[in-house]
Amino acid sequence: MAITILSGHPGRKAQQGRIPRPEMVLVDLDGTLVDSVPDLAYCIDTLLPRLDLPMRGEVAMRLWVGNGVERLLHRALTADLDGTANPTLYATALPLFMELYAANTSIRSRVYEGVREGLDELVTLGLPLACVTNKSARFTIPLLRNLGLANYFRLVVAGDTLPQQKPDPEPLLYASRHFRVSPNRCLMVGDSINDVMAARAARFSIACVSYGYNHGLDIHTADPDAVIDSLAELIQIIRE
Repeated sequence: MAITILSGHPGRKAQQGRIPRPEMVLVDLDGTLVDSVPDLAYCIDTLLPRLDLPMRGEVAMRLWVGNGVERLLHRALTADLDGTANPTLYATALPLFMELYAANTSIRSRVYEGVREGLDELVTLGLPLACVTNKSARFTIPLLRNLGLANYFRLVVAGDTLPQQKPDPEPLLYASRHFRVSPNRCLMVGDSINDVMAARAARFSIACVSYGYNHGLDIHTADPDAVIDSLAELIQIIRE
């Protein structure tokens, strides 16, 4: 595995100390901690035939996930990343999907390799950890609990905790206020351009994992401060 340190400015190589040691670490959920696509794909492909629509498959789901389940449903109904479903169809589909996903939040989802090791090391350093996601709390809390991750986090900012969601910076700033840590001493860890945009607007440092969901785009193009192949590598950035 390799770590790529970026400068925050295209075309310029960063120094190893680009990310200062944080006083708080905020971690995204889907695509960063957990591969949740298998459960989402199962629910979507169970739902769509009931609506006389074709199944979309897991490959498409990996391109569409990342902005909350409501947005994912619009994409699945239209087979379009930017699509908006017919309001009547969406109103019919939403409660059916929510029922399916409530029963399948963590059946097929898996924690990524290196996540537990990385979180253990952050806890050893005494850093307060928070999880931030655009997934609603009714799915977030069971997912974290059922996969054995809940006890790592002293705060969870879910998609319905606040009126705003990422890429708005407010969920990140809410976490920094909760821990009474200045934003410029906070680190966000995510997998998508939404995480980078939120971190920049909040004045957080931002590290991204290379394996997550970013609508099929290489996360390097979003210009985070660092790109890592495993959460277990995060400690090297912090120590540097």
